[in-house]
Amino acid sequence: MFMILVIIRMNVLSEKRMELSQTIGSLSGSIRMEKGCNRCDFCQSIEDKNRLFLLEEWDTQENLMTHLKSEHFRVLRGAMNLLKEPYEIMFHTVFHPEGMEVSQPIISSQTYREELPL
Repeated sequence: MFMILVIIRMNVLSEKRMELSQTIGSLSGSIRMEKGCNRCDFCQSIEDKNRLFLLEEWDTQENLMTHLKSEHFRVLRGAMNLLKEPYEIMFHTVFHPEGMEVSQPIISSQTYREELPL
């Protein structure tokens, strides 16, 4: 059994934090309803209130790719103009061998940083 974890790290301009939070908050419920989405959580760092995270869990790469081409993700990327630096998106494939007890899941990771248009 495996899952794909997506972590998007954002550092928002303080004066735009509420606007971005409202946009992502309204999108997260719709993203949760997409086929294959097991989780979509929007979080804020306790150390820096302008550091925000979107955490998603997907059942297959196919469903994730459909999401990345969706209107929801297009709106999310459009909201990234409220950031003070490019966002970072990480994809982690987590594998839990069935029938085996493992203390740590096997994780394969890729990280992307998208530059904001000038």
